[in-house]
Formats: sequence, C-alpha cells, structure tokens
Amino acid sequence: MSSVLPPGLQNSSGNNINNHTGPVDTQNPAGSNHPSADAPPIAKFGLSGLDALVKADENEQASFAMGQNLALMGLDLSEELEILKNLASPWQETSRSEVEPYFTLPSVILQKNIVPQPEPCDNKILSFLDETLFYIFYTKPRDTLQEYAARELVARNWRYHRDIQVWLTKDSNVEPVLISPEVEQGVYVFFDPHNWEKIRKEFVLHYSSVQA
Repeated sequence: MSSVLPPGLQNSSGNNINNHTGPVDTQNPAGSNHPSADAPPIAKFGLSGLDALVKADENEQASFAMGQNLALMGLDLSEELEILKNLASPWQETSRSEVEPYFTLPSVILQKNIVPQPEPCDNKILSFLDETLFYIFYTKPRDTLQEYAARELVARNWRYHRDIQVWLTKDSNVEPVLISPEVEQGVYVFFDPHNWEKIRKEFVLHYSSVQA
C-alpha cells in the first residue's frame, strides 16, 4: 500500500520529499569527508574541515596536519639520547654551518700550561711596605684588595680609628699610660692620607673607637 502525500508535500516531479533529508550536493556525494568547493570557509577551514583532513588517506596534507610517528621511522626512542646533536630546535633560526661542533682542546695548548699562574694576592701582599698597603686601602674601596691590605695592616699592629677615620699605631719607644680599663694615653703614629705621611703625636685612645 502506497501513501500519497498532499500536493503541498510533493516536489515538482511528483516525488515525495521524504526520499531526501536535504538538498543533494552533486560535487560532494554521500560518504565523502571532504567539504565541497563552494562550501563556506567555516566548513573548509574549521573543525569539520580538519576532521575531514585527519580521516583522509595518508597523503601530504594529512601528514602536515598530524605529523609523523617517529617510532615508525626506525628511530629508537626508548633511550634518552639526542637523536640529532646539531639541531637545537626546529624553530631556531640557524643553519647547520653555524652550529659549533663538539671539540676538545689538547692540554698542551691550554693557557694554564703556557702562562705561569700568578702568586696568591694574600701571599704577595706580605712583602709590601706600609705606604703601599695604605695606597691599596684608600684606592680600592669595597674590593678584595682593600680587605687584604686591612688585614696585613692589623697584623703589623696598625688600628683604624672609627671616629677620626685614620690608621694609627703605638710608638714602640714610648709606653702608654693606662688611665682606665678602656682608655690609655700615649704617643702614637698616625698615617695622614691627605699629606701621605706618618705623624707622631700624643693622643688619648679609647679602646672602643678602634677596630681590633
């Protein structure tokens, strides 16, 4: 028994429109994953277009979209080794000729075997005069040489006075007089950095004002 639809539900040829669920695309037959040429851009370049490209047979476009499986190319990926030592990154703008190859220098041409090593500064500074140590101290602020010079001056019984900011030492020919447990009076030798000379004069020294 065949059903006859009203004229409003029939097409111009008299066939029922139930035979087709939509318009027929002659350029994109049923079962094809590729969008038609006249399809809108969203269909060709959107997710539906990418889905059709992924499901396509193995070709250059599918390889470009999905990439290549390195395991299928005979590469051993089980070990953590560099596959290519002269390729840092595929996005690094450099050529193979600019990549520095691995190399080693013979020990005979190393600088340490040609130029003698300088003596340590803390050993060399022991032979300097007091004036040389003062020059290093005042001309090398916040430097390691300043610390070396200060240590050697202290080892030679010089003390830095924090209040008047000069170096001083006891006169070995005159014994100081102890005024109190923290104060003494005697003759001291001061180094004047402005006139660059040693000055001998009597002075009352407070132990708390000098750095030991």
